[in-house]
Amino acid sequence: MTELAKRISECSEQASKIPEEKEEDHQNDSVEEEEEYPEEVPETRTVTEVMSTNKRIQRYLIAVEYIGTRFSGSQKQLNCRTVVGVLEEAFHKFIGQPVSISLSSRTDAGVHAASNVCHVDVERMSKRKPGEVLPPHDSSVVRRAVNHFLQKSEGDIMVTDVRCVPSDFHARFRAQERMYFYRILSGPEPLSVFEKDRAWHVTEELDLRAMQEACKVLVGCHDFSSFRASGCQANSPIRTLDELHVSEVVSTALFPSINQDSPVLSSIDNSSKLGMPNGGSNVFGIRKKHRSYEVIARARSFLYHQVRLIVGVLKAVGTGELTVSDVERILKAKAVTAASPMAPACGLSLGFVKYDLPEDDQTDAAGSLETCPDPVSRKRRLQ
Repeated sequence: MTELAKRISECSEQASKIPEEKEEDHQNDSVEEEEEYPEEVPETRTVTEVMSTNKRIQRYLIAVEYIGTRFSGSQKQLNCRTVVGVLEEAFHKFIGQPVSISLSSRTDAGVHAASNVCHVDVERMSKRKPGEVLPPHDSSVVRRAVNHFLQKSEGDIMVTDVRCVPSDFHARFRAQERMYFYRILSGPEPLSVFEKDRAWHVTEELDLRAMQEACKVLVGCHDFSSFRASGCQANSPIRTLDELHVSEVVSTALFPSINQDSPVLSSIDNSSKLGMPNGGSNVFGIRKKHRSYEVIARARSFLYHQVRLIVGVLKAVGTGELTVSDVERILKAKAVTAASPMAPACGLSLGFVKYDLPEDDQTDAAGSLETCPDPVSRKRRLQ
């Protein structure tokens, strides 16, 4: 069996193992929503997308953060500003030729990312001598150069990490798990302009303990048909939710912060400086704080709108509209019509995507990234 045949066989075997865990099985990019990742693409496309037979091409794994409300989703669309579209444009300006970005996880318009991941293939060509192929760029150079062009645009997306990987390393298929965060702010006061589109504002008080009990019902392997939007194209509604937890967290401090000692604010009573829900109620010009809650959902893959539908139910439990028994009933109903209204996109963020990368690929103490070694030796190290 030739080397090429072996690689095709390996890619085919890899593709056959993914469908049960891949969530975003919906393929309609124009209606992509946040958390769910499209399911596996057909095998023929998988092979061509994963493999690059040109040894002069370097594949880079790219981590990016972005403000979701500034984009019409992540997938490239005609006449719309999208995450992939902006990244491809920045790479084009950097290397002087078009590239194709492949995301690990699709996100809807309004959904943020603290760390989404993609891969891109780059062939470094000489600009002085057309046709001459040069050694691959160092990963740190790629990061700085692409960010240079991104910041010249809207400044709402940034490359946070870059790694050189073998040509068959796929950002979506190699992902081991994803983690999403959902932020809820509770309280009657209007949201600060600094918090707008960064959280779901719930005016009612929330019963944290009841919400935590409801989370226990949903953790594990279940048929999540009741938490699967109608546009989902996943082959199966069965998913394993490894973690679902809600907790009260310290509200994000604004700038300038009144939560720290300040000579200017030293005359303000300490009780109003601690960022508690009623903090600042007796001090002119200091707004009342909201109670801040964070929902964490972790799994290898999710169904279309699964996280936002789950958060919608948890919120209903927190306000007393539903009980923990109702959550069990909704799960068993296996129909999305049984669930509560879906939570808005603005409170959701893709936290990180986990990969099994070698120890020596990690950044050093100074935070610099390793220079891309020979692609063949790198492939051996990642196998």
